[in-house]
Amino acid sequence: MRISFPHAALTMLACVWAGPSLSQTATLKLGTEGAYPPFNSVTADGKLQGFDIDIGNALCAEMKVTCEWVVQDWDGMIPALVTGKFDAAVASMFITAERKTQVDFTDPYYRTPAAVAVPKDSSIADVAPADLGGHTVGVQSSSVYFNYAEKLLGGSDIRAYGSVEDMLSDLANGRLDAVNDDRIVIDEFLKSPQGACCKLLGVVPHDPALLGDGAGIALRKGDQNVARFNAALKTILQNGTYKAINDRYFSFDIYGDAVRR
Repeated sequence: MRISFPHAALTMLACVWAGPSLSQTATLKLGTEGAYPPFNSVTADGKLQGFDIDIGNALCAEMKVTCEWVVQDWDGMIPALVTGKFDAAVASMFITAERKTQVDFTDPYYRTPAAVAVPKDSSIADVAPADLGGHTVGVQSSSVYFNYAEKLLGGSDIRAYGSVEDMLSDLANGRLDAVNDDRIVIDEFLKSPQGACCKLLGVVPHDPALLGDGAGIALRKGDQNVARFNAALKTILQNGTYKAINDRYFSFDIYGDAVRR
């Protein structure tokens, strides 16, 4: 999902832009994509909505700081964070070893499996690499799904997209044989009028090395606010705030149960 600066340059910039601690500022800028429903999206009147947004606002409330949201294209999310455009990325960014060389992460705030969707008349039998080989598969660029496809679907024609919306539109319009993305995002698409074209093929077996260890909030290297975010996350998990947000969007526990669906 993102284009990265060289790691050395990112590390150097992270040191420069470590940012103020929460005790030094009453305002925290949070970056998100705004194009990844139901996690983050923009309404017709320009307002951000979604699970990520509600979680970010709840964490800011717990930390007693004011949130200001910044919309950022996914490909530029990490570079924008590192260079100080915002203080933290609450953007359904899955925690991977490669990303941890560029940014620091909080504990995971949700875990969901990867899945594959295909047209309803597709002859593809399974999500296994052998079944997807030889087919045109869409993934979002710089995402864990792109990493998975690049490593395991070498026999496929991998098409990388800047946004999930464009990818799903091409699936609906017959320009892709399959897409690989988050199970919840695919479910949301399949419930929409546009998604009537297609069906869930199956869930991809979880591979933490390629698909990450849940979604975390990303901050610049060395930012001490990681501990504050983690403490706030622990509190909202314990006091029922997290569950209330979870239940607005999902009929299951996205924090603990989703990856086992």
